[in-house]
Amino acid sequence: MSEEITSSPVPRKFLSVADAAEVLGLSEMTLYRVIQAKSFPAVRVGRRLFIPSQALDDMAAAAIASGGVVDAAEWRPAQAAG
Repeated sequence: MSEEITSSPVPRKFLSVADAAEVLGLSEMTLYRVIQAKSFPAVRVGRRLFIPSQALDDMAAAAIASGGVVDAAEWRPAQAAG
């Protein structure tokens, strides 16, 4: 009896700073600086920082929808805007 196991990768909800920097084409230090300046969304767990992958997706969608530039320092998720 043979079982075929298909495992589809589960999308990650959070990215490490290193992974997010690679996706964005930035250095890790640059991303750490903008996070420290409160110009980029991040979640702190203990001493580590993580980037919500949804934030990257939402910023990309906002840039596409507007046809312009989305400034991460001024961007807020739709549900938080008020």
